[in-house]
Amino acid sequence: MNLLTLFPTAVGKFTLDRELTKQENKFIETAEKRPNMGNLTSVNNYILKEKQLKSLNEFLNDCLNKYFTEIYRPKDNVKIYITQSWLNYTGKNQYHHKHAHPNSFISGVFYANADTTKDKIFFYGNESYKQIKLEPTDYNLYNSESWWLEAGTGILYLFPSSLTHMVSTVDHEETRVSLSFNTFLKGTIGENHNLTELLIEE
Repeated sequence: MNLLTLFPTAVGKFTLDRELTKQENKFIETAEKRPNMGNLTSVNNYILKEKQLKSLNEFLNDCLNKYFTEIYRPKDNVKIYITQSWLNYTGKNQYHHKHAHPNSFISGVFYANADTTKDKIFFYGNESYKQIKLEPTDYNLYNSESWWLEAGTGILYLFPSSLTHMVSTVDHEETRVSLSFNTFLKGTIGENHNLTELLIEE
């Protein structure tokens, strides 16, 4: 049998090729926090606009543009940019709740501090109602409802904002810290003569 995998979901993985500087770590650790569902998040929802994270912001934007160009290959004069960005702090027995990102095109999560051997990010697909649900002997691309990937320090994941995801409960002493962000498009999308033209300005 020849199986064809149609319409796959692209999750991009990148790794920062350096350690965060003392200044970056201090800024991330001392940012003002507020309660979130299951963990804490930063009060500042535009954290990447801060000068202390300028170098990290450049890395994230470079990865974002590589992912956008490779996956979507837009022929229109359209660019992608980061909108909101924030920090997440997940301590022992805390978790990052299951969610997706409305009002965004591509979303990203960068792990500033995480344990590669213990921390995981879960992605969910194929969750629609099933009148008949068979339990498989083993999981594959066709019968799985979720996949997990390692969440380690310096790892960045990029994915469609509609993709539901969550991060597991922390069962160790060190606080897991991640930086998440949303994006949107600017420029011209579609065709004027086809009545699909959309002009978007930042």
